[in-house]
Amino acid sequence: MAKYKIAWLPGDGVGVDVLDATKIVLEKIKLDAEYIHGDIGWEFWCKEGDALPERTVELLKNVNAALFGAITSKPIKAAQAELVPELQSKNLVYRSPIVRMRQMFDLYNCLRPCKGYPGNPLNFKEGIDLVVFRENTEDLYAGVEFPTPPAELIDLLTKISKPFAPFAKLSPDQYAISTKINTKAGSERIVRAGYEFAKKNGRKKVTIVHKANVVRATDGLFLEVAKEVAKDYPGIQFDEANIDAMTMWLLKNPFNYDVLVAPNLYGDIISDLCAQMVGGLGFACSGNIGKQLAVFEPTHGSAPKYAGQYKVNPIATILAAKMMLDWLGETDKGAALEKAVAMVIKEGKVRTYDMGGNSSTLDMAKAVADKL
Repeated sequence: MAKYKIAWLPGDGVGVDVLDATKIVLEKIKLDAEYIHGDIGWEFWCKEGDALPERTVELLKNVNAALFGAITSKPIKAAQAELVPELQSKNLVYRSPIVRMRQMFDLYNCLRPCKGYPGNPLNFKEGIDLVVFRENTEDLYAGVEFPTPPAELIDLLTKISKPFAPFAKLSPDQYAISTKINTKAGSERIVRAGYEFAKKNGRKKVTIVHKANVVRATDGLFLEVAKEVAKDYPGIQFDEANIDAMTMWLLKNPFNYDVLVAPNLYGDIISDLCAQMVGGLGFACSGNIGKQLAVFEPTHGSAPKYAGQYKVNPIATILAAKMMLDWLGETDKGAALEKAVAMVIKEGKVRTYDMGGNSSTLDMAKAVADKL
């Protein structure tokens, strides 16, 4: 019996390609694991009306971790139109399966390391090494949305809104509402995760990213909770910045930052910015981490036009596998895998199209495996 059970979730488009590549590396490193396929993604939405079928949910309840490829997501009307005819008459609402997994399994910590490996021709500057902690279950991703606001909500808004609010005199079919929800408990645990990481890894500063000067209730709560948590870590510098200013200062002075902690939406934004500074989404890995389960993935999308061509860069997914190894406690294997990736990048003999080369997805995986 294998030591670990890993849910294998290729998803859509190039998700299949990059997971095929990652399997090559994991087999070479001899992880004692059983990889169990799970159905997820656009195909299952169209056929079944559910992009995260219940059988996959049950699978996730019985594994040590999951490795996830990519999914295709489309707006509400487009999603409805692509259902098989017998499902189109039903009032089904598409929701991203990765967002549902995060909430269903309380994968509150979205950990996104952004490290510039020497020799990468796409590095913004050599030596960037940032880590983003993104709250993963709340904020504007909470999923409480109203494409057409119901009467009771309109009543409430009419009572509390300012007379000059743009929507005050509009009919309900002329606007939509998405709610932003931050809790004290949710804010506290993601900030503490960032500080614990900094403490364990010798990081010197934690920067809280927010927009509390405008979004005073929810972001104000996040910032106040962060200040309280920071008191428990006197040896680590506390810093805070507005999200808009943060995007500017990260580009100007990336070496002034170390660990960044943010609510869900801002964390999504700055992690993509940080990813671009270290080579783009082909190098951006992510861990969705809870107390009992963690799901690891590249942060890129499904890139349908490249599906099955084995063209895209698999390094993000291979580095996601490195994060998975660390989560499982296989830190020596994780370190060996990262070292192999770094060696291939530095040598520059194998490069996918985004790096200016013509190597395939599988060429890159085999080059990494050869270094193990």
